Formats: sequence, C-alpha cells, structure tokens
Amino acid sequence: MATKTCIFTVFTFISLFSLHFSQSVDFNFPAVFNFGDSNSDTGGLISSGIESLNPPNGQNYFHNPSGRYCDGRLITDFLMDAMELPFLNAYLDSIGTPSFRKGCNFAAAGSTILPATATSVSPFSFGVQVSQFLRFKARVLELLAKGKKLAKYLPTEEFFDKGLYMFDVGQNDIAGAFYSKTLDQIIASIPLILVEFETGIKRLYDNGARNFWIHNTGPVGCLTQNVLRFGTDPSKLDELGCVSKHNQAARLFNLQLHALSKKLEGQFSDANVTYVDIYTIKSNLIANYTKYGFEQPIMACCGYGGPPLNYDFRIACGQTKILNGTSVTAKGCADSSDYISWDGIHYTEAANQFVSSQILTGKYSDPPFSDKMPFLLKLKF
Repeated sequence: MATKTCIFTVFTFISLFSLHFSQSVDFNFPAVFNFGDSNSDTGGLISSGIESLNPPNGQNYFHNPSGRYCDGRLITDFLMDAMELPFLNAYLDSIGTPSFRKGCNFAAAGSTILPATATSVSPFSFGVQVSQFLRFKARVLELLAKGKKLAKYLPTEEFFDKGLYMFDVGQNDIAGAFYSKTLDQIIASIPLILVEFETGIKRLYDNGARNFWIHNTGPVGCLTQNVLRFGTDPSKLDELGCVSKHNQAARLFNLQLHALSKKLEGQFSDANVTYVDIYTIKSNLIANYTKYGFEQPIMACCGYGGPPLNYDFRIACGQTKILNGTSVTAKGCADSSDYISWDGIHYTEAANQFVSSQILTGKYSDPPFSDKMPFLLKLKF
C-alpha cells in the first residue's frame, strides 16, 4: 500500500507541473455539501436502517464498517482530506454527536436522480436529498439565530453561501435500467434524468449555492456485477472485458451531463460549475491496471465464487448464508490494494486513492483547475 501511495503522489506532482491550467474556482471552501449514491455515501443508507454492513467492510482505514461500501476511504474522503476539511458526516447520522460545521453528506447508497419507486434500493433520490438539504439549512439558521451554543457544530450562513456543493449521482439510473429496459430505451430516458438533475441544481442555486462540483458516471460496464449478469456472451464485452452497452450508455449520459454543466455555467454568471470526468480516469485505470500497481481489474476482492469474478448475486461482502445447502461466507481477499473492485459494485480504497490523485491533477475537469490551489501541495496520501 505504501508503494502505491508514493506512486500516486509522485504521479500527481508530475502531472501538476507538466500542465498549463486555465482560470477556475478558488478551492478554499469553508464547508462541503455532498449529494449522490454509494460512490460518496459516508453512512447515509446505513444510518437510515435500510441496510447494514459487516466486516471486512472498513477494514483498511476505519478498521470497522464505517457506513461506506468500501474497505476504507472513498473519493470524497480523499478530496476532503486534500482540502484540509474533516470527513463528511451523513445527514441521517444521529449517534456519536456528529459535527456538521464543515459540511454535511446527503448521499445514500442506491440513490438515483429520478424519483425512487417502490422497488428502489434507496428512497433518497436526488430530489429528496436536495429537500433534505433545504430542511437542514433552514433548521441550522433557525438554531443559530437563537444563540451560539451550537455554533461549533453547525455551519454559518456564510459557509452555506461560500461552500462547495458536490454531486456524484446517476450511476444507478443507468446501470439499474438495464434490468428492465433496452439500450435504446435507456438512451431515450437520459434527457428526462438530466431534467430532474437540473431542477435540483437550480433549487440549490435559488437557495444560495454558488460553487458546483459535478462528477460524471464511471464505466458501469466494468463493474463485476454487470459483467456477471450481462457479459456471459463474450460478444457483448469490449476489449477490456467490460459490457459494451453499459459503457455506451454511460458515455452518452456523460456527454449530455457535460453539455448541461456548460449550460448551467452560462446561466449562472455568478457561480462556478466544474465538471469532472470520472469515466476517463476509471477507464484508464482499468485499461492500464498493471501500470498503476494493481493485479485484478474486474474480479471482486470481497465476494464468493472464486475466479474469474468472485461474485455471487445472492451474498454480499461479509455476509454468511446457506447456499445450496451449505453455509458460505463472502470473504475479503488477502490484499485489497491489488484489486480495483472491492465487492463487485464499489471500488477499493486503493482504487479510490488513485482516482482522487487523478482528479487533483486538474486535467480531467472542465474548466481545468487553477495552478493557485494551495492544497495540492499538501497532499496526505
């Protein structure tokens, strides 16, 4: 793990000094407010009581399940660390005296941009998360107006105005749709999905948000779960062993999301809108995994079934169940830093660390980062 850390940090510095940056936002944010799905959920769905996580989830950094669908830290955690801000507590966390002074996380695993249905994993779709934020902000300002007793736990009005609003959502809208729709139907639905996203962004803008950071969706066709379910026919896989149609849909979604980001940038003349190309970063990692020190690009670290995918729909990471009359457990691998996939759906901490290092080069964002970002010289990973 230490070797990978050195490789990633050096790679980041090399990239920083070899690029020409254009003007972008100032990254000295007082607080961060995050919206999304399991890619950035720091405990939302678990706090709701809808699901639970067992060891070895959380084993690498937190040493216990932390509410994250990962063996350790998420991309969001690494970015918060780079900005010298504390990890975000989930909005629904009510135990352990969580502090929301430096921000709040409204992301919940399984969430979609489109409104949830009766069969959705998470009821906390993007519109609901925005509503939760608006409730959160109103309640915070109400409490602060009554006195300073809670000031050390809650963000000020200035923090809301100058804070960074981060988004990583849409993966479940695309990947989940393949269970009931054709590729053409999914492509046709993308404009409707993005209308819902735009509505949420504008609600936040109307309530004072001015700094927007938007992640696109990754190559969902490379997730172990999708390769197992939709890639049994080799002709449906691309040269990386990923499901072609899933990645095609993700790319088309991202193309339109990028266009929407540029539209919002034009409409919000007093705001900063940054679009981050997570798809390209993750695709590059999977295509060149050995170059970056990984051994397994698609096989899950924590799962059941063994090679080539080590994934079984019937049993999640850390669970023990009776399958075919035998008690089995979905166990973790010996060294998760060798794997990109943690549990067949989510990335390992090592992979998240790599993705974060690439985000921080600035070359995968539109507009690119400024070279005046002081935190880039204070990386802790």
